[in-house]
Amino acid sequence: MSSPVRKSPETTVPEASQVAPAKTFVVDHETLLRALKASIKPTGGPSNGGLDNHMWAAVVDRTGIVRAVCYSGNELGDQWPGSRSIAIGKANTANALSLPKFAFSTANLYSGAQPGGFLFGILNTNPVDTKTMYAGDPNIYGTPRDPMVGQKASGVVIFGGGLALYDGDTIVGALGVSGDTSPGDHNVAWRVRKALGLNKVPNGITAFGNDAIIYDIGMLGKSSSGYGHPVSGLKEDQVAKEIGASAAGK
Repeated sequence: MSSPVRKSPETTVPEASQVAPAKTFVVDHETLLRALKASIKPTGGPSNGGLDNHMWAAVVDRTGIVRAVCYSGNELGDQWPGSRSIAIGKANTANALSLPKFAFSTANLYSGAQPGGFLFGILNTNPVDTKTMYAGDPNIYGTPRDPMVGQKASGVVIFGGGLALYDGDTIVGALGVSGDTSPGDHNVAWRVRKALGLNKVPNGITAFGNDAIIYDIGMLGKSSSGYGHPVSGLKEDQVAKEIGASAAGK
Protein backbone atom coordinates (compact mmCIF):
# COMPACT_ATOMS: atom_id res chain seq x y z
CA MET A 1 0.00 0.00 0.00
CA SER A 2 1.53 3.25 -1.12
CA SER A 3 1.82 6.23 1.19
CA PRO A 4 -0.31 9.31 0.43
CA VAL A 5 1.56 12.22 -1.09
CA ARG A 6 1.82 15.16 1.30
CA LYS A 7 1.00 18.46 -0.30
CA SER A 8 0.97 21.96 1.12
CA PRO A 9 -2.34 23.84 1.06
CA GLU A 10 -0.96 26.04 -1.73
CA THR A 11 -0.33 23.11 -4.05
CA THR A 12 -3.27 20.86 -3.22
CA VAL A 13 -5.14 20.01 -6.39
CA PRO A 14 -8.87 19.41 -5.92
CA GLU A 15 -10.30 16.14 -7.16
CA ALA A 16 -12.63 16.30 -10.12
CA SER A 17 -15.63 15.77 -7.83
CA GLN A 18 -14.68 18.91 -5.90
CA VAL A 19 -14.54 21.22 -8.91
CA ALA A 20 -17.77 23.14 -9.42
CA PRO A 21 -19.23 22.57 -12.90
CA ALA A 22 -19.50 25.54 -15.22
CA LYS A 23 -22.84 27.30 -14.86
CA THR A 24 -25.36 27.15 -17.66
CA PHE A 25 -25.84 30.61 -19.15
CA VAL A 26 -29.49 31.47 -18.63
CA VAL A 27 -30.12 34.45 -20.94
CA ASP A 28 -31.42 33.47 -24.36
CA HIS A 29 -32.78 35.63 -27.16
CA GLU A 30 -36.39 35.59 -25.99
CA THR A 31 -35.45 36.44 -22.40
CA LEU A 32 -33.17 39.28 -23.45
CA LEU A 33 -35.70 40.75 -25.88
CA ARG A 34 -38.46 40.67 -23.30
CA ALA A 35 -36.27 42.47 -20.75
CA LEU A 36 -35.18 45.05 -23.33
CA LYS A 37 -38.71 45.88 -24.46
CA ALA A 38 -39.85 46.27 -20.85
CA SER A 39 -37.03 48.76 -20.25
CA ILE A 40 -37.53 51.33 -23.02
CA LYS A 41 -40.22 53.85 -23.90
CA PRO A 42 -40.89 52.92 -27.57
CA THR A 43 -42.17 49.49 -26.50
CA GLY A 44 -44.21 50.64 -23.51
CA GLY A 45 -41.49 50.90 -20.87
CA PRO A 46 -40.12 53.94 -19.04
CA SER A 47 -38.07 56.81 -20.45
CA ASN A 48 -34.30 56.61 -20.17
CA GLY A 49 -34.04 60.41 -20.06
CA GLY A 50 -32.27 60.59 -23.40
CA LEU A 51 -33.59 60.27 -26.94
CA ASP A 52 -35.79 57.27 -26.14
CA ASN A 53 -34.88 55.43 -29.32
CA HIS A 54 -35.31 51.77 -30.14
CA MET A 55 -32.28 49.81 -28.92
CA TRP A 56 -29.94 46.87 -29.49
CA ALA A 57 -28.89 44.50 -26.72
CA ALA A 58 -26.33 41.70 -26.54
CA VAL A 59 -25.08 39.32 -23.87
CA VAL A 60 -21.86 37.34 -23.59
CA ASP A 61 -20.99 34.55 -21.19
CA ARG A 62 -17.92 34.63 -18.96
CA THR A 63 -15.72 33.27 -21.74
CA GLY A 64 -16.71 36.17 -23.98
CA ILE A 65 -18.89 34.12 -26.31
CA VAL A 66 -21.96 35.95 -27.61
CA ARG A 67 -25.11 34.19 -26.41
CA ALA A 68 -27.84 36.48 -27.72
CA VAL A 69 -28.31 39.64 -29.80
CA CYS A 70 -31.64 41.40 -30.25
CA TYR A 71 -33.28 44.70 -31.17
CA SER A 72 -36.49 46.26 -29.91
CA GLY A 73 -38.01 47.60 -33.12
CA ASN A 74 -40.16 45.77 -35.63
CA GLU A 75 -37.53 45.94 -38.35
CA LEU A 76 -33.75 46.05 -38.57
CA GLY A 77 -33.71 49.72 -39.48
CA ASP A 78 -35.89 50.87 -36.57
CA GLN A 79 -32.76 51.34 -34.45
CA TRP A 80 -29.28 52.57 -35.37
CA PRO A 81 -27.71 49.78 -37.46
CA GLY A 82 -24.26 50.63 -36.11
CA SER A 83 -25.36 49.96 -32.55
CA ARG A 84 -25.36 46.18 -33.01
CA SER A 85 -21.58 46.04 -32.94
CA ILE A 86 -21.42 48.68 -30.20
CA ALA A 87 -23.73 46.66 -27.95
CA ILE A 88 -21.58 43.57 -28.46
CA GLY A 89 -18.44 45.59 -27.77
CA LYS A 90 -19.91 46.95 -24.55
CA ALA A 91 -20.79 43.47 -23.34
CA ASN A 92 -17.29 42.31 -24.23
CA THR A 93 -15.67 45.20 -22.35
CA ALA A 94 -17.76 44.88 -19.18
CA ASN A 95 -17.05 41.16 -19.04
CA ALA A 96 -13.35 41.55 -19.76
CA LEU A 97 -12.74 44.21 -17.10
CA SER A 98 -14.96 42.92 -14.29
CA LEU A 99 -14.11 40.29 -11.69
CA PRO A 100 -16.14 37.87 -9.58
CA LYS A 101 -16.03 40.29 -6.65
CA PHE A 102 -15.68 43.67 -8.38
CA ALA A 103 -17.62 45.20 -11.27
CA PHE A 104 -16.72 47.94 -13.69
CA SER A 105 -19.44 49.29 -15.95
CA THR A 106 -18.29 50.67 -19.29
CA ALA A 107 -19.44 54.06 -17.97
CA ASN A 108 -16.80 53.79 -15.22
CA LEU A 109 -14.05 53.52 -17.85
CA TYR A 110 -14.53 56.77 -19.77
CA SER A 111 -12.21 59.03 -17.77
CA GLY A 112 -9.60 56.36 -17.24
CA ALA A 113 -9.28 55.90 -21.00
CA GLN A 114 -8.51 59.58 -21.62
CA PRO A 115 -4.89 60.81 -21.95
CA GLY A 116 -3.22 60.50 -18.57
CA GLY A 117 -5.87 58.10 -17.29
CA PHE A 118 -5.20 54.67 -15.82
CA LEU A 119 -6.62 52.94 -18.93
CA PHE A 120 -5.21 55.25 -21.59
CA GLY A 121 -4.48 53.20 -24.71
CA ILE A 122 -7.05 50.50 -23.96
CA LEU A 123 -8.96 51.28 -27.14
CA ASN A 124 -6.02 49.90 -29.10
CA THR A 125 -5.89 46.59 -27.26
CA ASN A 126 -8.85 44.66 -28.65
CA PRO A 127 -10.06 45.98 -32.00
CA VAL A 128 -13.31 44.79 -33.53
CA ASP A 129 -12.91 41.63 -35.57
CA THR A 130 -14.82 42.99 -38.56
CA LYS A 131 -14.63 39.71 -40.49
CA THR A 132 -16.63 38.00 -37.75
CA MET A 133 -18.75 40.95 -36.62
CA TYR A 134 -20.19 41.66 -40.06
CA ALA A 135 -20.33 38.12 -41.40
CA GLY A 136 -23.51 36.51 -42.67
CA ASP A 137 -26.85 37.82 -43.83
CA PRO A 138 -27.67 41.24 -42.30
CA ASN A 139 -31.35 40.36 -42.50
CA ILE A 140 -30.94 37.92 -39.61
CA TYR A 141 -28.96 40.29 -37.40
CA GLY A 142 -30.68 40.60 -34.05
CA THR A 143 -32.63 37.37 -34.45
CA PRO A 144 -31.98 34.05 -32.70
CA ARG A 145 -29.89 33.14 -35.77
CA ASP A 146 -27.64 36.22 -35.60
CA PRO A 147 -24.24 35.10 -36.98
CA MET A 148 -22.45 36.47 -33.91
CA VAL A 149 -24.21 34.02 -31.59
CA GLY A 150 -21.64 31.41 -30.63
CA GLN A 151 -18.75 33.63 -31.75
CA LYS A 152 -16.13 35.39 -29.63
CA ALA A 153 -17.03 39.02 -29.01
CA SER A 154 -14.52 41.75 -29.79
CA GLY A 155 -14.10 45.48 -29.41
CA VAL A 156 -13.58 47.86 -26.50
CA VAL A 157 -16.15 50.54 -25.64
CA ILE A 158 -15.53 53.06 -22.87
CA PHE A 159 -18.87 54.83 -22.50
CA GLY A 160 -22.17 53.93 -20.87
CA GLY A 161 -24.24 50.86 -21.69
CA GLY A 162 -22.16 47.85 -20.65
CA LEU A 163 -22.69 46.00 -17.35
CA ALA A 164 -21.35 42.77 -15.91
CA LEU A 165 -23.94 40.16 -14.90
CA TYR A 166 -23.95 38.63 -11.41
CA ASP A 167 -26.21 35.84 -10.18
CA GLY A 168 -25.45 36.22 -6.48
CA ASP A 169 -22.60 33.72 -6.50
CA THR A 170 -20.29 35.08 -9.15
CA ILE A 171 -20.03 36.89 -12.46
CA VAL A 172 -21.68 34.97 -15.31
CA GLY A 173 -21.03 37.30 -18.25
CA ALA A 174 -22.08 40.76 -19.32
CA LEU A 175 -24.72 42.83 -21.08
CA GLY A 176 -24.35 45.60 -23.63
CA VAL A 177 -27.04 47.94 -24.97
CA SER A 178 -26.77 50.68 -27.57
CA GLY A 179 -28.95 52.98 -29.64
CA ASP A 180 -29.32 56.15 -27.61
CA THR A 181 -27.06 58.64 -25.86
CA SER A 182 -24.41 56.81 -23.86
CA PRO A 183 -25.86 57.97 -20.49
CA GLY A 184 -29.27 56.83 -21.75
CA ASP A 185 -27.78 53.48 -22.73
CA HIS A 186 -26.47 53.08 -19.18
CA ASN A 187 -29.96 53.61 -17.75
CA VAL A 188 -31.45 51.06 -20.13
CA ALA A 189 -28.73 48.53 -19.32
CA TRP A 190 -29.35 49.06 -15.59
CA ARG A 191 -33.04 48.27 -16.04
CA VAL A 192 -32.44 45.30 -18.34
CA ARG A 193 -29.94 43.75 -15.93
CA LYS A 194 -32.46 44.09 -13.10
CA ALA A 195 -35.19 42.55 -15.25
CA LEU A 196 -32.88 39.60 -15.94
CA GLY A 197 -32.32 39.13 -12.21
CA LEU A 198 -28.56 39.35 -12.72
CA ASN A 199 -27.95 42.61 -10.85
CA LYS A 200 -26.45 41.16 -7.66
CA VAL A 201 -23.25 43.21 -7.95
CA PRO A 202 -20.84 42.34 -5.09
CA ASN A 203 -18.75 45.52 -5.20
CA GLY A 204 -17.72 48.37 -7.42
CA ILE A 205 -15.98 51.72 -7.57
CA THR A 206 -18.80 53.88 -6.17
CA ALA A 207 -19.47 54.66 -2.52
CA PHE A 208 -22.44 52.30 -2.78
CA GLY A 209 -20.17 49.43 -3.78
CA ASN A 210 -21.62 49.06 -7.27
CA ASP A 211 -20.93 49.95 -10.92
CA ALA A 212 -23.25 52.95 -11.21
CA ILE A 213 -22.40 55.84 -13.49
CA ILE A 214 -20.41 58.68 -11.91
CA TYR A 215 -21.14 62.24 -13.01
CA ASP A 216 -18.19 64.19 -11.63
CA ILE A 217 -16.49 65.70 -14.69
CA GLY A 218 -15.92 69.38 -14.02
CA MET A 219 -15.72 72.45 -16.22
CA LEU A 220 -12.14 71.66 -17.21
CA GLY A 221 -13.10 68.17 -18.39
CA LYS A 222 -11.49 66.31 -15.50
CA SER A 223 -13.16 63.68 -13.34
CA SER A 224 -12.52 64.18 -9.63
CA SER A 225 -12.72 60.43 -8.99
CA GLY A 226 -10.96 59.33 -12.17
CA TYR A 227 -14.01 57.21 -13.12
CA GLY A 228 -16.42 59.89 -14.28
CA HIS A 229 -18.65 60.02 -17.36
CA PRO A 230 -19.92 63.08 -19.27
CA VAL A 231 -23.54 64.22 -19.10
CA SER A 232 -25.43 64.76 -22.34
CA GLY A 233 -27.45 67.81 -21.37
CA LEU A 234 -30.74 65.91 -21.43
CA LYS A 235 -32.33 64.15 -18.42
CA GLU A 236 -30.38 60.89 -18.20
CA ASP A 237 -28.63 61.93 -14.99
CA GLN A 238 -31.99 62.59 -13.32
CA VAL A 239 -33.35 59.20 -14.40
CA ALA A 240 -30.16 57.50 -13.27
CA LYS A 241 -30.58 58.99 -9.81
CA GLU A 242 -34.23 57.91 -9.66
CA ILE A 243 -33.45 54.27 -10.48
CA GLY A 244 -30.24 53.97 -8.48
CA ALA A 245 -28.05 53.80 -11.58
CA SER A 246 -26.00 56.84 -10.53
CA ALA A 247 -23.32 57.24 -7.88
CA ALA A 248 -25.47 60.11 -6.60
CA GLY A 249 -27.89 57.49 -5.24
CA LYS A 250 -31.64 57.81 -5.13
